[in-house]
Amino acid sequence: MVELIRYTEKVNDLLKRYGVKFGIYKDHIFHEQLFPFDCLPRIITKEEFEYLSEGLIQRVDALNAFLNDVYGEKNIINDNVIPSEFVYSSSGYLPQCEGIVPPKNIYSHISGIDLVQAKDGTWFVLEDNLRVPSGASYPMIARSICRRASPMTYVHNEVAENRNYAQMLKAVMDYVNTGGINAIFTPGRMNAAYFEHAYLAEKRELYSSMQMMS
Repeated sequence: MVELIRYTEKVNDLLKRYGVKFGIYKDHIFHEQLFPFDCLPRIITKEEFEYLSEGLIQRVDALNAFLNDVYGEKNIINDNVIPSEFVYSSSGYLPQCEGIVPPKNIYSHISGIDLVQAKDGTWFVLEDNLRVPSGASYPMIARSICRRASPMTYVHNEVAENRNYAQMLKAVMDYVNTGGINAIFTPGRMNAAYFEHAYLAEKRELYSSMQMMS
């Protein structure tokens, strides 16, 4: 880890050279800034990671089941598990999608679950991002650059692999594909997650293209 700290400036220079940026809107004005790199990683043990993974998989399965029910039989509402206004008053609820069942009953193909850890070590879910979550590309390219800047850090430490994300994403896309072409859509250069759209579309494992949404 000490070696990686020494190369912090080099890593940040490479992130800047590759244009690793993200955008935010403040006062209705688009601002773009470099991805902040922290040379001191947050270490999560293998046992804790497996515990979190099991819970997150369960949570995403439950969220997909919830969406399937809300747009289908609505048992969760009819059985008074949750008030109907919780669903129908939501800005994300689309009555036009009533009765529409996506392939394999999967509504959220990529789920971004934000986690926070309390002082006592307990993990909590801050929010669930199910529509178009982004962020996977940043640790991917940051890890790739860190390996180049300080390869011995990864030789002497057992670090979980993340280079297979593109293959995993392709597997999901292939699983729900009904005969079309896998593609990554982007609203364009001014979108906050444009770097992610471009980066993932360029991954050879996806064999995908990036297309502008009209």
